[in-house]
Amino acid sequence: MASFTISPPSASFIAKKDLGLSAFSSSSSSPPFSAPKCKKSVSKKIVSVMAPQQSERMPATTGSVKTAMTMTEKIFARASEEPQVSPGENVWVNVDVLMTHDISGPGSIGIFKREFGPDAKRTHECAFVVPLVDKTSANPDYKGVCHVALAQEGHCRPGEVLLGTDSHTCTAGAFGQFATGIGNTDAGFVLGTGKLLLKIIGEISVAGATYKSMEFVGTTVESLTMEERMTLCNMVIEAGGKNGVVPADSTTFKYLEDKTSLPYEPVYSDAQARFLTEYRFDVTKLEPLVAKPHSPDNRALARECKDVKIDRVYIGSCTGGKTEDFMAAAKVFLASGKKVRVPTFLVPATGKVWMDLYTLPVPGSGGKTCSQIFEEAGCDTPANPSCGACMGGPRDTYARMNKPVVCVSTTNRNFPGRMGHKEGQIYLASPYTAAASALTGFVTDPREFLQ
Repeated sequence: MASFTISPPSASFIAKKDLGLSAFSSSSSSPPFSAPKCKKSVSKKIVSVMAPQQSERMPATTGSVKTAMTMTEKIFARASEEPQVSPGENVWVNVDVLMTHDISGPGSIGIFKREFGPDAKRTHECAFVVPLVDKTSANPDYKGVCHVALAQEGHCRPGEVLLGTDSHTCTAGAFGQFATGIGNTDAGFVLGTGKLLLKIIGEISVAGATYKSMEFVGTTVESLTMEERMTLCNMVIEAGGKNGVVPADSTTFKYLEDKTSLPYEPVYSDAQARFLTEYRFDVTKLEPLVAKPHSPDNRALARECKDVKIDRVYIGSCTGGKTEDFMAAAKVFLASGKKVRVPTFLVPATGKVWMDLYTLPVPGSGGKTCSQIFEEAGCDTPANPSCGACMGGPRDTYARMNKPVVCVSTTNRNFPGRMGHKEGQIYLASPYTAAASALTGFVTDPREFLQ
């Protein structure tokens, strides 16, 4: 059984405990910049970017707590150094990580320089600008799609606040932290002060999860891998949510073992915490779905769309370009033993994922790697890691839809023009469904090959 609950988000202020600015690429249209890793530190002091050292951050559960809180509320209470927070408040919170990338980074830094002076610098041990680098899988300075790279580089930690200049920053909520997207102006303010003011919304829209916090719990959620949880939280923004969180557990801690030495402290919702709505799903009754054009909520069963002829398949993005996503697609190709009938584009999210495609054996394949299976199936050679055609980009962007074609894609949005041509049609699907559809040339339920 899986369930998720929706609660109002708490406000987020950015002053930082070891505020590490991470710069990752977000598209293939321009070269990225990358900041060197921060020196590892075990300090628990909260140090704002341009202000003197502050008092020690204490857990929200200490002292007198009058009202039970959700996980998100606890994270904000701790980050704002308050015993508790509740809907309707404006609070300043201390932010642990700020992420920006090649699209929003220049604008954020420009605002920072304009408002704080051309010679302004962050009083922090990490540099925030380094020379531009080539966007190739062989370049160690290029990480790839920011939301996947953040996790792989150890910047996602339970109980912390992570903000980024990209809407899908909410992906990091899979680690039991508050993560959401902000604009360039807010990011510039964070760079200059280490702080940001957000509001804890009380009265909010009843449509979807608009500006709400979504918390995912249940035995099914507990059984998910970290990459699967990242996919779950990644799509929260498509429901209008402010953030999505999965409680940290042994799976989370195991993933982080070799990725960070910084201390972190998970928080969990109180049993009596108030939620606006609770949804329960019996996953044994779920079937493969697709989102038809032109909205992520235009859902249909994959088998109901079996007569939809397609022109191409795209597997990639922060949503569907992780190692496990390509493993899933490879399993379908392997089981079928057939070749694809439409052009099938493969865009790994990061350099690590790209390497995994060429080195990790696919279970049950007799030692074959994803790249070998993809080649045998007639797929395009895996491209260099990037956002690729997920957000369209210039006409020469790899796999961009420059004509009004029909595409099954593992990306996250299918609005008109999202992947290029405004008359193109995008069917959002899982890697399993995408691979099955590539084999038939029609939208296909993957169970046809995975019985």
